[in-house]
Amino acid sequence: MKKYNVAVVGATGLVGSTFLKVLKEYDFPIKNLTLFASERSAGKAVEYDGKEYIVQKLEEGCFDGIEIALFSAGGSVSEKWAPEAEKSGAVVIDNSSAWRMVKECALIVPEINLDAFDNARKIVANPNCSTIQSVLPLKPLNDKFGLKRVVYSTYQAVSGSGQKGKNDLIRTLKGEEPEFYPYNISQTCIPHIDVFTDNGYTKEEIKMVNETRKILNMPDLKVSATCVRVPVLNAHAVSIMVELDKPFTLEEVREAFASQPGIIVVDDPANLKYPVSTIANGNDGVYVGRIRRDLSCDNGILFYAVSDNIRKGAAANAVQIAEALIKADKI
Repeated sequence: MKKYNVAVVGATGLVGSTFLKVLKEYDFPIKNLTLFASERSAGKAVEYDGKEYIVQKLEEGCFDGIEIALFSAGGSVSEKWAPEAEKSGAVVIDNSSAWRMVKECALIVPEINLDAFDNARKIVANPNCSTIQSVLPLKPLNDKFGLKRVVYSTYQAVSGSGQKGKNDLIRTLKGEEPEFYPYNISQTCIPHIDVFTDNGYTKEEIKMVNETRKILNMPDLKVSATCVRVPVLNAHAVSIMVELDKPFTLEEVREAFASQPGIIVVDDPANLKYPVSTIANGNDGVYVGRIRRDLSCDNGILFYAVSDNIRKGAAANAVQIAEALIKADKI
């Protein structure tokens, strides 16, 4: 098997360190590994597969010879350095929001729309964490019944805010004052993720709307979202209401979910089996359950999806994109 020169940008951050963990777990075909981070972290030693690597700073020519570059260092870093990596010949898979809505860049969940890479730039955008776990179950529903309308209500873990969010939950659980969130996250849910826009939605909510439409290639799909931060360390949950074009049976819906790669159906409420953060934490599945009819409209379905937002919602999805591109001989 061919091996590749791989770079990880943002290697010392929460997602960056998970990149390394996932690459090792997946036995990714690495020939040479190069780690980058901010000047503050440059010079630090990071272990990967029993070998110590020194973190480097980003500078002109640093991507020469790199074939795959995994970015998780924030939008401003990606805006500046992803094109440099692209010019050097690398396929860039970026975890920030910088490139998601750029028309020439593919926004990919590999189980759904890998072909979006064809005829696109070599900068691939990794979707928002909550979007990834939501569009996976939407895809088989659309294929079989057609989507008419989607309403999201998210329950997002503090790890979605990075280490600062996790620290704030731990801090406030000890009775200390919050330093990162505007309220004590250990005592309340906060219906506020990212900044508010003029229409009353937050940027996180707008991301879910726009990214859903782009990934599913349905620019006119009716979508709305409410995104809420909850006092859970890791693994996001999303309650999803979908109005379908065609009638369905619940068994047909369960079969559609079960047939979709990446989805694990957990739907036995009589025995208290349904998706919770603890079963998703630390793995790459999207767990779907609480499947039931929406009593407020015809052809409406309600369900609940849970996934590890740092793995499938970020690092693992990016590595899976790279794996799928290799398998499809696109790299």
